[in-house]
Amino acid sequence: MSPTRAETVAAAHASIALGSKSFAAASRLFDRPTREKAWLLYAWCRACDDIADGQEHGHAMTRVTDAAPRLAEITAKTDAALAGAYVGDPAFDALRIVAAETGLPHRFAHDLIAGFALDAEEWRPRSEADLYTYCYHVAGVVGCMMAIVMGVSPHDHATLDRACDLGIAFQLANIARDIEEDDRGGRCYIPEDWLVEMDIPPGQHMKPPFRKRLAVLARRLADRAALYEASARFGAPALPFRSAWAVLSAAAIYGAIGREVAARGEQAWDHRVTTSRADKLRFILRALGEARGRAGMTITPRPVGLWTRPRF
Repeated sequence: MSPTRAETVAAAHASIALGSKSFAAASRLFDRPTREKAWLLYAWCRACDDIADGQEHGHAMTRVTDAAPRLAEITAKTDAALAGAYVGDPAFDALRIVAAETGLPHRFAHDLIAGFALDAEEWRPRSEADLYTYCYHVAGVVGCMMAIVMGVSPHDHATLDRACDLGIAFQLANIARDIEEDDRGGRCYIPEDWLVEMDIPPGQHMKPPFRKRLAVLARRLADRAALYEASARFGAPALPFRSAWAVLSAAAIYGAIGREVAARGEQAWDHRVTTSRADKLRFILRALGEARGRAGMTITPRPVGLWTRPRF
């Protein structure tokens, strides 16, 4: 007997509680139907990431030696879920439910899997444009999917662009914070062009002699994250009040991570950067006022210099 929707939602809620305290805090601001769909989508994203990286709820990433079979498992289970089949894996059945309830475009799910494929191939960004392409596939497209969960039309490209910007901002901040952790897992998402510019030899960026130069690049990542975060905020007027509140809260919470990495400089990776409960509460309260006043927001055009997601 397959689990009920309520049981699948409960499993998804448990997953987010273990995997992301920041997202869990922001998700409480959604109305109940949207919150449940967000949990369902998160559970699938989290499971795909865990399978791909050999980790548990986003923790203790390991260097996997069987990337291709892992990617094949993700793809097969995702395709089954999108086809409406019962998968027997709570996270992928969560995708089945949320895709059916929201009309989620299947191409978005496939774009996320393409991001895992890049990691499976041990792909590395050569240029800044490559970096944004990667950020789209592993996070920007998640922003697009979350927008669909919040009721945005798949044809509302302007709002989806802003949602994608928020995902890219999150990922850039995460990359800056996790440079040391990624290095232990055999990965580096800093563009090769940037490393060459700073005269950092390949694979040596975490070595003490290069720490000051690495801090410059981490600050650059944080600055780029801030640009995408600023653009993303202009998507808030297109959202219902509680969804706008949640999105603006998440933007502030994740934005603080990038800013703290930049502020710590060479000490950014001595201890993992997190956001305190008090800071989360402060950001949530500030976002409440921003969400209430979103109708009066003067929307500026999306900056032409920002990377733009692929169209279909």
